[in-house]
Amino acid sequence: MRFFSRRFSREVMVREMSVADGRDGSWTLLTGPGHGHVLVEIARNPEARMRDISVAAGITERTAQAIVADLETAGYITRTRIGRRTRYTVNPDSLFRHSAQEGLRVGPFLALLARDGNDPIPDPDDA
Repeated sequence: MRFFSRRFSREVMVREMSVADGRDGSWTLLTGPGHGHVLVEIARNPEARMRDISVAAGITERTAQAIVADLETAGYITRTRIGRRTRYTVNPDSLFRHSAQEGLRVGPFLALLARDGNDPIPDPDDA
């Protein structure tokens, strides 16, 4: 049986919590439920409410708020307040964060996933 000081165990808990919730900046658009789903939903509906985004992505509103903040900090989106509503603008020239997609822009990815099922598939060179 090991005994740890209160200070040591608190530092371990804090470090594990910050890594576990993805707030350390290690997220990517194609991993886990969240960032990619939220970005696609915002691309589909730039005037979506946080409630709408969370339902579409299958996450809680609080998680959606944190992900939107991550996306804004990383430069994938910008938020503009219009009265009591928020309008999102996606930056299609943003690059994927993972090394496997190094140098690739998110625009063509979003153009494909955010389109209506009846729309023709867009030309990747146009995005």
